[in-house]
Formats: sequence, C-alpha cells, structure tokens
Amino acid sequence: MRALASLLLGLCLAVSSSACRAEAPPAKAAAPFDYWILALSWSPEYCASAKGNGEQQCERSYQFVVHGLWPQYEIGYPRDCQRVDRVPSSLVERMLPLMPSERLIEHEWRKHGACSGLDVKEYFLQTERARRRLVIPDAYASPQKPISTNVAEIERNFIKANPGLTAEGIALGCKSRWLSEVRICLNQEFGFRDCGRDVSDRCRGSVSIRPSNPGRR
Repeated sequence: MRALASLLLGLCLAVSSSACRAEAPPAKAAAPFDYWILALSWSPEYCASAKGNGEQQCERSYQFVVHGLWPQYEIGYPRDCQRVDRVPSSLVERMLPLMPSERLIEHEWRKHGACSGLDVKEYFLQTERARRRLVIPDAYASPQKPISTNVAEIERNFIKANPGLTAEGIALGCKSRWLSEVRICLNQEFGFRDCGRDVSDRCRGSVSIRPSNPGRR
C-alpha cells in the first residue's frame, strides 16, 4: 500500500498532468490568514542530528521532504487554533511519501493545519498541491557527496528552476553551516510571492549540504 502510494505521488511530482493537478483544487473559501509557507526539510541533515533515534524518516533515503504547509500573517502566524482529532490512517498513508513520519503529520495538522480554515483532508490535499508547485533544482535531487555553496547560489538555483520565484520569496535555514530547510512563500492560490518581513534567511556565509542518506533499507 505504502509502496503504491509512493509510486503514484512520485509520478505526480515528476510530471505536470491535468490529472495530477485535479486531485487537489484550490480551497473553496478564503482562509483567515495572508499567505502560505511551504517548508521543506533537508532530510540528510535532519537524520544526522537525529542520530538514528528510531526516526521513521531516517530508515529510507530522502532528500527534501515536506516539513509543513503553514498559514502565515504578514507578521507572525497562527498556531494550535483548536483541538483536533487524529489524522485518519488512510490519509497518513497517503502523505508518507511527502512527509515520511506519522508523528510529523500529526504534529503539523495540530499546530498549523487546524489554523488554515480547511478540514483535515483538504489541508493535506493542499499540502500535496503546494509541493507539486515547486521544482527541486537538479543539483539537489540526490547528491552523492557534500556540496559547498552559499545562500545566493542556492537561491539562484531555485529561482532558475521555478519561474516567478524571487529572492524575496525564499528563505533558507541552517544548523551551523549545514543547510537544514528551505521555505517558499506562496499566495493562497499557490503562486509565488514575497515572504513577510519576519521571514528571512537563517544561513550566513558559506553553506554545506549533506549528501543523500542511503537509508537502512
């Protein structure tokens, strides 16, 4: 089941077909926030920090995975807006190829998704749709050795791969000198837009990117 879900989602991410786009139409009602952040975690860095402490995500080889889709105000963001039920198991299975940890999926729904004005299914369909909106540059598809780079070069690569994205619409996160996260700012129709004033790069100077984790399977 999980392997089939991974295959189907991979096909949707690889091609821009009308069938794939039709899976998650735009939300029907205006949500009570200003824009979205699509946060992508660099899995090799996360797993280097986790040190294999039973993390589901680190059992397989991943590169960029979805950390979350976050409703944002122009300054600040809503969080933990209401008590919510657990994410249905069928929806967890669907999301695991993008968000490879049940604990992460539950956390993101509770902290961010419940503030979006969407129900649980629609929120995760929109998460899929937002991820399909973004093309990962070839340089970061599956690096086999560490990459030495800098903030400007990483941003240039993302901008080149995603027409309409600008340097004001992307923010990088680092742990020490290692890239840990890329945040992309999107309007409510998932077009690229500038980030709010409180969203900025947290990397300085040179940046290193860990190679793909071979996983344990």
